[in-house]
Amino acid sequence: MEKKRNSFIKCALLFLSFSGSLFLLSGCWDRVEINDLAIITAAAIDKKDVNQVELSLQIFIPKAMGGGQGGEGGSGGENVTFVISQAGVNIADALSKLQADFPRKIFWGQCKVFLFGEELAREGVYESLDFLLRHPEPRERGYVFVSKGKAKNILAMKTNLEPYSGEAVREIATLGSGLAVTLQDFDELLTGASQGAALPYMKVASKKGDKESSYDYTSFIGAAVFKKDRMVGDLSRKETRGLLWLKNEVKEYTVTVRPPGEKGELSFTLGTVQVKVDPQIKNKEWKMKLDVKVTGMVIQNGTNLDVNDPNSLKIVQQAFQKSVKQRIEGVIGTAQHKLKADIADFAEEFHRKYPKQWKRVEKRWEEVFPNVKVQVQVNAEVRRQGYINQPEKAREGVDNE
Repeated sequence: MEKKRNSFIKCALLFLSFSGSLFLLSGCWDRVEINDLAIITAAAIDKKDVNQVELSLQIFIPKAMGGGQGGEGGSGGENVTFVISQAGVNIADALSKLQADFPRKIFWGQCKVFLFGEELAREGVYESLDFLLRHPEPRERGYVFVSKGKAKNILAMKTNLEPYSGEAVREIATLGSGLAVTLQDFDELLTGASQGAALPYMKVASKKGDKESSYDYTSFIGAAVFKKDRMVGDLSRKETRGLLWLKNEVKEYTVTVRPPGEKGELSFTLGTVQVKVDPQIKNKEWKMKLDVKVTGMVIQNGTNLDVNDPNSLKIVQQAFQKSVKQRIEGVIGTAQHKLKADIADFAEEFHRKYPKQWKRVEKRWEEVFPNVKVQVQVNAEVRRQGYINQPEKAREGVDNE
């Protein structure tokens, strides 16, 4: 009898535990179907009126990517995205107004591009960043840009190669030929020791021609420089390339130089690039030593110099070194004396090596940074000269008959 009772209790306990587990297997009760979502691919934030911002969202159209006749991705040339805009006292207010008039739930989870209009950037982006970083949906790995003029104009632009403008902008950022700054990177730079940052700076440009050949495209014109949360100026494309060298972020890049006394140019593709940063404090003088080592390969030679000749190779390497050094020194000069913004993050390097000395200047780094002595040493080496040994200019007089 006792055995039967124990067996009954065991069965009852097993049944209760099984029944309880059913509540844990009830499925995604709060799931939202994809057909009920309005998926954002890119977002633009512009200054509207006094104390107002304009939020523009590029919304994906699912049916436009459906399989068309003949296996084509689009459906008869239909647009893949459309743009909606609304003004509000802040982004949350504008988004609330957009959602009130929209039949689907607006979803940020796939937004990979965030654009700030220049006017808003110059007034400050703190409130915009606060929303994007607090909201649980926007991706911190999405890329951030500044637009010359209205940012929403870039969203509305039609593209030739990519399905929509947001994707075209993102692809350019991932190529590695210019600045690529994520939302997380931007936040860390502005809240770090230097409180300075640089974002890719772009505009809508037009290619003029007849009706069939004219088109608009995004042109990257340099970098927008921020001090704290405000845009304080910009860098040219050449200075932006110098910043990439300075931050050791050079990837896909071609260097073209004209050696002294030559009428033509040589172009190099980069091999290895190493930048060693060495902050120093001696006799109360703050110094930053930059040691740059770079290798390159000649991909085009429009001069009379034969790079296989040791004397000519020396001239070529010196021209290569001078070009890299000028670019780095140029952007440092602009950052220190014109913009007074530590976009190279020197502050973090000094903070790491000299924590006690840094504490004394932390609150007045804006005054100290312009007076930091910067020494740039570049060692450039041409390791491969390509397959054609004879320079182009020397081949011009060769009789091929």
